[in-house]
Amino acid sequence: MTEYERSRTMPARPEQIFDQAAHVDQLDEWLPGTLHVRAGDPPAVTVHEDRHGEDTRALLQARPEQLRLEWGTRDQGSYAGWLQVAGLDSGASEVTVHLSFFDAGHDPGRQAVHDALDSSLRRLEEQVRLHVDDTAD
Repeated sequence: MTEYERSRTMPARPEQIFDQAAHVDQLDEWLPGTLHVRAGDPPAVTVHEDRHGEDTRALLQARPEQLRLEWGTRDQGSYAGWLQVAGLDSGASEVTVHLSFFDAGHDPGRQAVHDALDSSLRRLEEQVRLHVDDTAD
């Protein structure tokens, strides 16, 4: 098993970040550009990966009381992950994403995963900023 984790501090309340991250219809806005999620019968989702042109049956579960998202593959159990939002005393929040690859064949490698996680966290921050700015007007 290989595990990866990245964190980013964002200038927003934890609830605002979690609400944006957990919105199933907007996951494509912050996930890596090669992944696309289609909602099914919750918690079931389908993830399409452009790189292989495949659809994978997956689960996505939001735990709002914990400000946590959890996901993983349904059939082969080769991949799982979570996103956790924690408030900071400054009014900002820290967002952590953790990925676990149980099958080495599904692990794209350390650099590719770190780049994808950093990019996803940056895109999530942009989406949160847009949403917060829209509600402030």
